[in-house]
Amino acid sequence: MSGFETEEVDSVAPPPKARVEDAATPAQSFERKRDYLAGFLAQKPAGDSPNEPGGAIYEGVIDALKDIFDPEIPVNIYDLGLIYGVEVTAEGQAIVTMTLTTPHCPVAESMPGEVEMRVAAVPGIAFADVNLVWDPPWDPQKMSDDAKLELGML
Repeated sequence: MSGFETEEVDSVAPPPKARVEDAATPAQSFERKRDYLAGFLAQKPAGDSPNEPGGAIYEGVIDALKDIFDPEIPVNIYDLGLIYGVEVTAEGQAIVTMTLTTPHCPVAESMPGEVEMRVAAVPGIAFADVNLVWDPPWDPQKMSDDAKLELGML
């Protein structure tokens, strides 16, 4: 014998059915306090302006710059360290300050135009200006760690 007792029954009384009228509505069961979550969710994060680093338009400009590659080095111009600054105004103007690897670079005439065209195509940018500078001169130390790793310099 297994130690279990069994009992045979003819029927079991069904449990009482729940009725909608018996349920209390939330307004009846408690008084709702001030909803702090709604106020919290309505806040805008500090520094998340679309025109600042981390913002959608600014990051779109950075992504566009990362799609432009130097013709002689298989690395994008952003990771190569050729972009010295990006500014996006509230009016949708993008100002990119950049350099080239050397003043005698074969794309010295075409690269700024390509940068201007690609940046101007970013949603939220009305027009783009590219400032080509030679000071400070570019050197390999301006490259990102990813670019150095890709080129076997790390």
